[in-house]
Amino acid sequence: MKMQPPQILASGFLIIIFIGTMLLSTPLASADGHSVPVIDALFTATSAVCLTGLTVVDTGTTYSVFGQLVIMLLIQIGGLGIMTMSTLFALVLKKRISLRERLILQEALNQNSMEGIVRLIRKIITYSLTIEFVAFIFLTLRWSIDFPFGEAAYLGMFHAISLFNNAGFDLFGGVSGRFSGLSLFAEDITVSVIAMALITLGGIGFIVMADLMDYKKRKKLLLHTKVVLFTSGILIAGGAMVIFTFEFTNPASLGSLNGGSKVLASFFHAVSPRSGGVSTLDVGSFRQATQFFLIILMFIGASPGSTGGGIKTTTFAILIGAMIAMIRGKEDIVMFRYRLAKDRIYKAITLVLFALVIVIIAAMVLSTTEAHQFLVILFEVTSAFGTVGLSMGLTPELTVIGKIIVSFLMFLGRLGPLTLAYALGPKKEKELFRYPEGKITIG
Repeated sequence: MKMQPPQILASGFLIIIFIGTMLLSTPLASADGHSVPVIDALFTATSAVCLTGLTVVDTGTTYSVFGQLVIMLLIQIGGLGIMTMSTLFALVLKKRISLRERLILQEALNQNSMEGIVRLIRKIITYSLTIEFVAFIFLTLRWSIDFPFGEAAYLGMFHAISLFNNAGFDLFGGVSGRFSGLSLFAEDITVSVIAMALITLGGIGFIVMADLMDYKKRKKLLLHTKVVLFTSGILIAGGAMVIFTFEFTNPASLGSLNGGSKVLASFFHAVSPRSGGVSTLDVGSFRQATQFFLIILMFIGASPGSTGGGIKTTTFAILIGAMIAMIRGKEDIVMFRYRLAKDRIYKAITLVLFALVIVIIAAMVLSTTEAHQFLVILFEVTSAFGTVGLSMGLTPELTVIGKIIVSFLMFLGRLGPLTLAYALGPKKEKELFRYPEGKITIG
C-alpha cells in the first residue's frame, strides 16, 4: 500500500528529527564533551526541524560548533522542506520530477494544483538562498565591529538562516547570558531591522515573494498576495501600537528605553510573534495584557507556504471577513472585489477549531504536570503549536512529560495544517439525496 503525501511528509520530518537527535546526543555535539540527554537532544532537534526555537538548554553555551552546525542544517532542511530539498538535488542531477513527487510537493506547499509547481520550487530555492546570503553579509559586517571577523561571519551565517526560516535560535547565550536572545541589541537599529526584515520575508510565504518578483511582468497581484500583505501589515502596525501602549511605562520592558528604541522594540515584538521567536526584551517581564496579546499574535502566526506556523494570516482574514459579511447582512465574503468560495470558509473555520482544541487540551494537560501559572503555560503551548519560539521561562524547567508534550505540539504545529488541509479535501462524491433543512437558534 502506497503512502499518501501527508504520510510521506510526516515520515520525512520524523526521520530528519531522529537523525538530528542522534547527532545532538553525541559528546561531539556538546560544549563540555559530555553527552546531552537524549530527551533534550530530541527536543532541540524537533524545535529546529519544526522551526520553533523553544529550547530546554541554551544553544550558545550547551552545544559545540559541531552541534550548532547540526542545528543550523536542521533549520535549513526544515525551512525549505523535505521535498523541496529532494527536488533541489534532483534538479542539480538533472533528474525528472515524477508525477507522484509533484503531488507531494503540491501537498507540502499547500497548493491547489500542480501547475508550475517545479518552477515555484526553483524560485523558492533561489529566493531563500539569495536572501540568506545578503543577510549573512550585512550581519557579518555589523558584528565584525564587536567580534573577530571569523566569529562575526559564523554568527552572521547562523542567524541569517535562523531568522529567515523563523526558527528563533540564537548563539548569544555566552555573551549576554543564557536564554537572553537578542537582548544585547534591543537598541541596535541595524540588527533589529535586519532581523525584522528576515522574519517578515520568511513569514509572508514563498508564493507571495514569487508573485511580487513577477509583478513587473504581470502588472497584477494575486488575491492571495493582496490578502497576505494587507493582513500582515495590519497585524504588525496594530501589534506595535498595542505593545507600545501597554508597555510604555513598564520599567522592566519599554520603560527602560529611550523614545526611538521604544518604537523599535515595539515593532520588533509585533513582528517576532508572527513565528520569528527571537526577542530583544524579556517577554516574561511584560504586563499580562501584553502577554495575552502576544498569545493571540502567535496563534494567528505567519502566512501559507511560508516558514512560519499558526492558523495563518489568510485564515484569520477569512474569519474577519465572515464576521463583517454577517454583520452587514451579506451572503458572500468579498475581498478586493473577489468572492470567496464556500469551501475556503469551511476550511478556515475547521482549521481554527482544530487549533483551538489542540491548544486547550495541551494547556490543560501541562497545567497538571508543570507548576506554573496558567497564562505562562498557555503562552508556551501557543508558542509551540504556532512554531514561534517565544518563551516566558517555562520551557527550560519542563518535566520529561512536559518536554514530550511540547515536542509533539511543535511537530503537530508544523504538519497539522497540511494534514488537515488534505483531510478536508477528499474526492467529491455526488450525493444521492439531501436531508431536509433545519433551523438552530444562534446567539
